[in-house]
Amino acid sequence: MNNDNTSKTGLIEDEKHWQSQAQLVNWFTNPTQTLSTNNIGWYDWFADGELNTSYLALDYHIEQGRGEQTALIYDSPVTGNKLTFSYLELKEQVAKFADVLRAQDVSKGDRVLIYMPMIPQAAIAMLACARLGAVHSVVFGGFAANELAVRIDDAKPKAVVSASCGIEISKVIPYKPLLDQAIDIASHKPSNCIIYQRPELEASLVAGRDHNWQDLFDVAVEIPPVPVKSTDPLYILYTSGTTGKPKGVVRDNGGHAVAMLYSMKNVYGMETGDTFWAASDVGWVVGHSYIVYAPLMAGCSTILYEGKPIKTPDAGAFWRVCAEYKVNALFSAPTAFRAIAKEDPDGKLIKDYDLSHLKRLYLAGERLDPATYYWLQEKTNLPVIDHWWQTETGWAIASTPLSKETGEYQPLPTKAGSAGFPVKGFNVEILDAQGKQVAAGQQGTVAIKLPMPPGCLATIYNDVDRFQSGYLNAYPGYYVTGDGGFIDDDGYLFIMGRTDDVINVAGHRLSTGEMEEVLAEHSAVAECAVVGIHCELKGQVPLGLVVIKNGIEASDEALAKELKQKIRDDIGAIASLKDLLIIERLPKTRSGKILRKTLRQMIDGQQIDIPSTIDDPEVIKELSAKFKQDKLTPA
Repeated sequence: MNNDNTSKTGLIEDEKHWQSQAQLVNWFTNPTQTLSTNNIGWYDWFADGELNTSYLALDYHIEQGRGEQTALIYDSPVTGNKLTFSYLELKEQVAKFADVLRAQDVSKGDRVLIYMPMIPQAAIAMLACARLGAVHSVVFGGFAANELAVRIDDAKPKAVVSASCGIEISKVIPYKPLLDQAIDIASHKPSNCIIYQRPELEASLVAGRDHNWQDLFDVAVEIPPVPVKSTDPLYILYTSGTTGKPKGVVRDNGGHAVAMLYSMKNVYGMETGDTFWAASDVGWVVGHSYIVYAPLMAGCSTILYEGKPIKTPDAGAFWRVCAEYKVNALFSAPTAFRAIAKEDPDGKLIKDYDLSHLKRLYLAGERLDPATYYWLQEKTNLPVIDHWWQTETGWAIASTPLSKETGEYQPLPTKAGSAGFPVKGFNVEILDAQGKQVAAGQQGTVAIKLPMPPGCLATIYNDVDRFQSGYLNAYPGYYVTGDGGFIDDDGYLFIMGRTDDVINVAGHRLSTGEMEEVLAEHSAVAECAVVGIHCELKGQVPLGLVVIKNGIEASDEALAKELKQKIRDDIGAIASLKDLLIIERLPKTRSGKILRKTLRQMIDGQQIDIPSTIDDPEVIKELSAKFKQDKLTPA
């Protein structure tokens, strides 16, 4: 390591640890360096190593004699289709599509934008880019044209890979008109678009620019993986930014491979041949890490699910998939299980399925409220592990460690509301406004002491200044997560929400996450949000928004009164809610995060920033009418 930190014992131990973990990767050229600094003042892992991510995910397992093992399972309740691909079959598809891209003049270092629904071709396109050493940028299928254009202009892809449509529960979403409009808006014009035609809706192609996936695939040949440097980018993944301009998080190849292999075994307890299901979308970081890359690198079978946790066809959908494919670990967002609990509060549908292979449930993406934690524990009798990470880190910052003393992986005791302990390599500290570490149990800013472990972001694409100002400058020597929380006396980390979700009521700093926790404990509450709204007298006051479970007969007025009193009893009079509204649904992103900032803006009469990631824009109209009716919105 080229700086003074090498004298610190902890850092040297960390380097030795990751050096040993790197030996589990089948490199083309073994790295001689472990940790080094680069020309932007950031850290590189295994800088002189060479490898290929597609090779590690596919070819390596075939060489080990696992070619016939199932690699990818596609389950689509919205179309009724199911497919399985062995490692051999998936490698053939990927190696041929890499040739398709090569024929469109895509080569190492070029960017390829992927705008796809949850179909096997999305994963095939990602792995094909990795095989060529091209850099993919996956944009969630169905994103609005303006947002897609912004990403096209930032990444400047040589080619775009898309599909004719996406399929929701009750509708078909044409993708091609959105893509055409985005290219019209964008300054950068991709040379080629490759379109996978789905039978539900065929898209018209622009002559000279657009190509039919199948036509190109039919004449392609399998090509070998291209060696890339450990520090070469694998992908760019755009995440929402506070400025309105999305941030392109860059992930490298080498550190990513080491982190993915390490986490599959040590965070998720997965062994070669196990079946792992991350119920997410390839457009999100969870889909990148734990639908496509990590399970395949670890020699597992992975599931790509085109459906919802409810209404495809019912709230037993997840349990059906787990039973049918003998899933060993399920990873999803808390919002999915809150939706399931709302539809099936007694968990009756769980009893319809054989979940004997399911060992653990993992939740992330948003804080797991204790009510959902206890509901899952009670209804499934399985370990429920909340863990915490970010798009920027690419894998878990904190989780509950697994022990193998009994011969099987078993988690240490978990605590409701806690994301567990910092994972190896993430040196998490809680800092006050001056950057000083606070005492156990005291809330503050959650920060990670540098260096970060392998697999974390390399930079923000085309914007080093934003990378440094957004994450590094506030507390020199630390990466600032943007989340607030505390570490208790036992070392458990509690993430209480984004730092801007702490509200100041008459000089008292209150966590909206803590208030949400109290509301969610009530047996009638399916999910809730608490936001701080402007008050002339107190600065801010909390407002509660609550969605009620199906089958609850109490009146909204009686429930609101009961919930307000519960906040006063459990937290104190200073936290008393100005109002509590019973609503039909909360505005969320497609990954399940509640749009608290948008709610605050609506109620305070500010200009509303509706993120491109919103699941259903109609909910904003519903809530706007509700707020006006209840006279919460300024006149």
